[in-house]
Amino acid sequence: MYSLEKAFQVGPLRLLKRMNSKNACKTCAVGMGGMKGGMVNEAGHWPEVCKKSLQAQVADMIGALPADYFDKYSLAELEKLTPKQAEDAGRLSYPVVLDKGATHFKPITWEAALNHIESALKSTTPDRTAFYSSGRSSNEAAFLLQAFARVYGTNNVMNCSYYCHQASGVALKMAFGTGTATVELEDLTRCDLVVLLGANPASNHPRLMTQLANLRARGGRIIVVNPVRESPLESFHVPSQIKSLFFGTKIASTYIQPLPGGDVAFLVGVLKSLIEKRRVDNEFIDNNAEGAAEVLNYARNSDWSDLVTNSGTTKEEMEECADIIYDSKRTIFAWAMGLTHHASGVDNVLAVCNLAIATGNVGKPGAGLLPIRGHSNVQGIGSVGVAPALQDSVRQSLETIYGTKITDAPGLDTHAMIDACGKGDLDFLFALGGNLWGSNPDSNWAKESMARAKTIVYLSTKLNPGHFHGKGETTVILPVLARDEEPQATTQESMFNFIRLSEGGKPNIQGQMRAEAEVICDIANRVLGKTPFDWTSLRDYRKVREIISKTIPGWQEIGTIDDTKKEFTITGRVYHTPRFNTTSGKALMHPTPLPDPIKGGLALITLRSEGQFNTVVYDEYDFYRGMPHRFCILMSEKDAQGLNLKDGQSVAVRGEAGRMENIEVVIGKIRQGAVAMFYPECNILIKANIDARSKTPAFKSAPVWIEV
Repeated sequence: MYSLEKAFQVGPLRLLKRMNSKNACKTCAVGMGGMKGGMVNEAGHWPEVCKKSLQAQVADMIGALPADYFDKYSLAELEKLTPKQAEDAGRLSYPVVLDKGATHFKPITWEAALNHIESALKSTTPDRTAFYSSGRSSNEAAFLLQAFARVYGTNNVMNCSYYCHQASGVALKMAFGTGTATVELEDLTRCDLVVLLGANPASNHPRLMTQLANLRARGGRIIVVNPVRESPLESFHVPSQIKSLFFGTKIASTYIQPLPGGDVAFLVGVLKSLIEKRRVDNEFIDNNAEGAAEVLNYARNSDWSDLVTNSGTTKEEMEECADIIYDSKRTIFAWAMGLTHHASGVDNVLAVCNLAIATGNVGKPGAGLLPIRGHSNVQGIGSVGVAPALQDSVRQSLETIYGTKITDAPGLDTHAMIDACGKGDLDFLFALGGNLWGSNPDSNWAKESMARAKTIVYLSTKLNPGHFHGKGETTVILPVLARDEEPQATTQESMFNFIRLSEGGKPNIQGQMRAEAEVICDIANRVLGKTPFDWTSLRDYRKVREIISKTIPGWQEIGTIDDTKKEFTITGRVYHTPRFNTTSGKALMHPTPLPDPIKGGLALITLRSEGQFNTVVYDEYDFYRGMPHRFCILMSEKDAQGLNLKDGQSVAVRGEAGRMENIEVVIGKIRQGAVAMFYPECNILIKANIDARSKTPAFKSAPVWIEV
């Protein structure tokens, strides 16, 4: 019924054509679409379709924003829009500017907008500029953005992953020499156990649920580790499987509910149980790992009472999980931001890596590590260089191609970039998609900080609250084409290290939208000129892909993908033999001390709802959790009783950074001591407690207090 409702919003045949076009899916990073068609996965299975992809596609097919929209609504009125209201307003089809001190955005010509950007970049110094990309753009646009920034003279280049999976990248690099998954999609068909930690793919990566359902159907097991007992992780209805669609498929065979931030203690406890029962794979460790002695000794000497208290689980639960992993021949450990959104995010992921190494579940088919990425090309954005630091080989290649020396000055990460704005150290900020303001903890701090930038430029397809709250002294919004509207083919990378080719198409609406890469080339040409490099030549994406093939390790095949149409797996990342990309070729184990528990209050977890994708909200109601709107707090029955609260009661919630009024209590299946609220609305509560190594904020273990 929901699919039919969405289809009739834009026309069933029109939607079907778009959904089945040869373009990578716009939502999660499972890697659907590409040259096999939009409802086909990497293995060629059809139909693979989910609610998220329908929502995203329909959202891009709605009408254009009225020409007089910004005349009707002042900045003060726009600041009151919810994410859904901004999303539903319509497609951006013309450039707009908010001048310093103005009360209204106003339409502006492309020429005037580009002149302003050129002037802003020429009137400041590179170290006072910053460039950011979300995960929705193409590899071609992202590569051009970071290349322009480097040649212009700054390494202040960052992506949205610093606020989601950077902890995964850092930890995996430390352990195996690669910052991405060690498995491919086919490995999910080979494993007999998945340990799913801190993730709810039913809401955020629905197509991955097909693989989990298939695992259970062939007799495999799934351990879910999540403070919230998510109903679709217990039983899920797979749309492409008739029996499952009507009767559901059981997903979790074991369900563990730790405390938020209790992951290291839980994983160390599982490892301790394996050690005590002499079930560690010593042969694998001796031949293929380094650093094991310190890690194993730490787990062996850890006190069970400390592990139980810190994790919020029981000794019996940790031992049960250890037994299941030991009995498995091939285990994949998968996780999302429930592990990374902590001040101990890197240690959380390292603890997973240690467990995989200790049990020999990496470096063979059907086993390994799988960070579940959020956006369909967030991994690709990082792969092509949108990050503060470049590999030496990539830097040298860029210097040769562009004929200039690239600075080696340290670049800012995403949080440091916002902090620099607040200190008055940045004049110019360029955002390629996304809702940068809405992605930040401490929303008031982010708003006040960004307001000190002289110029902020957004390339966007739709409006979002970040345009109004994350404004600079002058704010320019440029309308761009969605990926499946691009006049040329583009590429995207899935979380399985697989490169997909999207054919593009025609715009859904009439207007002045331009391709992102074209805009970047125009700006580069205006600011840098045509010598020693003619940036206008890179309006041809084939030439961009040729440069990528010569620059980015493992991407050689992208240089011929236009002719071969061959989508490919990036070399050097998937490990089916225990030879890793480290100096010694061995996996590296790292000690993971127990983090300090939250002191006082309840532990807040931020959630994406079932009707949400990243900061974009499609539906206010979350039927999976029974939360009727965006301003609810999910808590356990015991916590509600302890605070003398009732279901449906209105309360205030106070955090370290702010306070929210009129929040409705929803009693649900969340463990005692933890509460959950929706991101990004509740970001106003959360102080920016940052993981020291990944610079990722603690969005999923923030102390809050309930006030009646």
